[in-house]
Amino acid sequence: MPRVTISEMLKKVRAIEIRTNRQVNEALAGQYRSVFRGSGIDFDEVREYVPGDDVRSIDWKVTARNGRPFVKKYREDRELTILLAIDVSASGNFGSGDESKRERAAELASVIAFSAIKNRDNVGLLLFSDRAELYIPPGKGRFHVLRVIREILFHEPQGRGTDIKLALENIRRTQKRRAVVFLISDFCLTGDYTAELESLRVRLNSVNRRHDLVAVSVSDPRETELPSVGRLTLEDAETGELVEVDTTSVTIRKKFAELSVRRAAELRRAFNGNAIDLVELTTDRPYLPVLRQFFRSREKRVRGS
Repeated sequence: MPRVTISEMLKKVRAIEIRTNRQVNEALAGQYRSVFRGSGIDFDEVREYVPGDDVRSIDWKVTARNGRPFVKKYREDRELTILLAIDVSASGNFGSGDESKRERAAELASVIAFSAIKNRDNVGLLLFSDRAELYIPPGKGRFHVLRVIREILFHEPQGRGTDIKLALENIRRTQKRRAVVFLISDFCLTGDYTAELESLRVRLNSVNRRHDLVAVSVSDPRETELPSVGRLTLEDAETGELVEVDTTSVTIRKKFAELSVRRAAELRRAFNGNAIDLVELTTDRPYLPVLRQFFRSREKRVRGS
């Protein structure tokens, strides 16, 4: 990633803040809160029993200590913790248009983060590649979110590859409180794609049982179809492997497209089979309609539950 000055950095972060804040206020107002629930019921205090109280709420230890009945009082906890777990491996720097996959991920994450602080929720960040790159504990407020956005855009990763299993294990270990986890990645896995997805299943289930896991895939149109532009040398951004391809070959272009379709279908099955929402974004199309559709479908499911 090319070096940028502090002035350029601030300008870009500010531009994203202005753009995403407008979208939060105009397009997503009200949807965020109706879609995501708080973490449940928290213990508040113990008070004396009064006729009509549910006997199941009696605190028997306090009752025995005082010689008269006391009950536990609870309150609903509506405060959410949002964790943005974002893949910053080398493949995210690719973009055939105006935005790279990493820039698209940053803008989506900004919309989620500003929606969260508008509702007084906490926002945390985990950046990962083939290692845990950076962790910012959940916090509140505009300056906290601006720091999160800055790190998503400009953190310089130490690793090139992608290890989603490691990221999931990191989430499981660090997030003691229930959170809504947005796992944002291009899911460019090395090796046997089907086997890699299958090996993720146990960890996906483990994280999703404790948290509300939402997967967001970010792709670029050039990853799904090859243009006919002659012979090309393609480099895998994460492994550095070079492959020479004759893009004038109809057979090669067809196989490339079929492979992309098959991998996308496998990714959907992996998440849907584990009851995990999958939001699919591309760098060449507006993400807001996709996000709004996701909110609408989640809202219907929440109301029906």
